[in-house]
Amino acid sequence: MQMSETEALRVGVIGAGARSKLALCAAESSIPARIVGVADVTERGRTRATAIFGSEPAIVGSLAELIDLGIDVAFVTTPDHTHADIAVELLRAGVSVYLEKPLAITIESADAVLAAAYESGSKLYVGHNMRHMPVVRLMHRLIGEGAIGEVKAVWCRHFVGNGGDYYFKDWHAERSKTTGLLLQKGAHDIDVIHWLAGAYSVDVTGMGDLAVYGGIPHRADNTDRVMTEWFSFENWPPTAQTDLNPVIDVEDISMVSMRLDNGVLASYEQCHFTPDYWRNYTVIGTAGRLENFGDGEGGVVRVWDHRTDYKPEGDRTYPIPAGEGGHNGADQLTVDEFLRFVRDGSPTDTSPVAARNAVAAGVAATDSLRSGSAPRRIPPLDPAVLQYFAQGQKH
Repeated sequence: MQMSETEALRVGVIGAGARSKLALCAAESSIPARIVGVADVTERGRTRATAIFGSEPAIVGSLAELIDLGIDVAFVTTPDHTHADIAVELLRAGVSVYLEKPLAITIESADAVLAAAYESGSKLYVGHNMRHMPVVRLMHRLIGEGAIGEVKAVWCRHFVGNGGDYYFKDWHAERSKTTGLLLQKGAHDIDVIHWLAGAYSVDVTGMGDLAVYGGIPHRADNTDRVMTEWFSFENWPPTAQTDLNPVIDVEDISMVSMRLDNGVLASYEQCHFTPDYWRNYTVIGTAGRLENFGDGEGGVVRVWDHRTDYKPEGDRTYPIPAGEGGHNGADQLTVDEFLRFVRDGSPTDTSPVAARNAVAAGVAATDSLRSGSAPRRIPPLDPAVLQYFAQGQKH
């Protein structure tokens, strides 16, 4: 994109749900950017758009109207099952896309998005903001410095303590809109596992169940609300939840074992009815291991690099740096990276190929767990598309 350094990028937003506030980070970026339009297909969404973004941007009811405003970039923050079609239309229209994760809910649609970016030359960025979370960057740095030697295993336990509010009261609870939470919620952590290990999954085996929320009878249509309007720490215990989505056919506990293309073995476990909400990573190498306790400010990463018996304090302790704003500052950093990439072609720590491979692992693992835990192999990406993204989305 050829623009002067002072000319503001014209920003559009598609989908005025809870996550659409991410686009407000564009106004705080060092790259000049201005939100000129917001599209939502519902009247309620358009009303929310005005409340979130004010009266200056045009509030429209379709993607076509938004494109007609002459936008340079677009933030896609719609429900997951709409991501692929919207992204493809934008890319083919010459609009650079920030696509909220997951990239798509099937491997085929994820590949279609990457193919559209390859064929059109429009820039594609997928919002895997966890690569900018301080805890992840700290672990990635320690691994890169050789603190634990060569990585051989990565484990992640994800305690989704507010799952009843976050994922079982709206469309997230429906397979048709997410495939499953091992993909929808797990895509972040699978991507981080791949990043810490320096490789992608090639073989996966999944297991899971709908153990709690499927048996709760109190259901409601919450389409007139967003998550922030029903969330409460008082909604406890899980069996006392009310106003669950009318359709619940995704698992509330699931896990996947992975073999990566460099031989690293990894696992990811996710539970949506625990009382606490955080992620715990363990990375084991040829010269030690590291583990995080807490995943934000106040937490630590500990390294063990000497033989010992039980030693809870580790051999070295690293405080997790503080971060301001959404996801401990990662939202702003991710938007900044996206806008620099659009304007200058700057390299990014995120990757559409990595996003596709996180989707592929999540989809294959979900298929496995619903098929008697039969092993699944990840299909490869088109080599020409792979090469295009490897060279920074340049033909």
